[in-house]
Amino acid sequence: MLTELLSNPILFLVWAASLVIAVTIHEFAHAFVADRLGDPTARLSGRVSLNPLAHLDPVGTIMLLLFRFGWGKPVPFDPFNLAHPKRDSALISLAGPASNIALAVVLSFIMKLAPASLLTALLVPVIIINVNLAIFNLLPVPPLDGSKILYGILPMDWADEYNSFMRDYGMLLLILLILPIGGNSLAINLILPPIQFILNLLL
Repeated sequence: MLTELLSNPILFLVWAASLVIAVTIHEFAHAFVADRLGDPTARLSGRVSLNPLAHLDPVGTIMLLLFRFGWGKPVPFDPFNLAHPKRDSALISLAGPASNIALAVVLSFIMKLAPASLLTALLVPVIIINVNLAIFNLLPVPPLDGSKILYGILPMDWADEYNSFMRDYGMLLLILLILPIGGNSLAINLILPPIQFILNLLL
C-alpha cells in the first residue's frame, strides 16, 4: 500500500479505512465470543467494543498500512474461565476469521443491490481485505488463529504433540511462510487460491 500512498492518497485512505474495519471486526469477534463463553477477561480489558482504538496495535497498524503485513492487538482470554477450554479456545479463535467472512458476504449482498456506484467502489476494498485477513489467519501456525483452531479439533494426544512442536518451531515456520522467496512468500502461494475462489463468488 506504500505505492498507493505516494501515487493516489484517496485510494490509500479507502484501503486504510478498510483495514481498520477488518481488524476491528476480527478482534471484536474474538472478545465477544470469549465473553459469551464465560471468560470476562476481554470485557474487563475493554475489548468487547467496536471502537477501533481498542483493537489497533500502533506498530502492527503501520506495518499493515505500509506493507500489507501486520497485526492487531491480541485479545486476552483465560482458558481456566472456559467450561471446555480446548473446544472453546478454538471457537474464540474461529470467531475472528468467521466474522471477516460474514462481513464480506453481507457487504457483497449490499453491493449487488447497487452495482456500478460509489458505494461499490467503497465496499470492494473492504470485502477484499476481510477475505484476505480471514484466510491468512486460518494458517495453522502460531500466533495465527488457525493454530488454536487446529489444536481444538485434533485428538488430545495429537494436539499435545502439535502444541509442543509449534512451541519449539512455530516462530521459525511463520518467518519461513512470510519470507518472500522468488517474488511471493509461501503464505501467499497457500492462501491465494482460496482467497480467489471466495472473491470470485462475492464479487
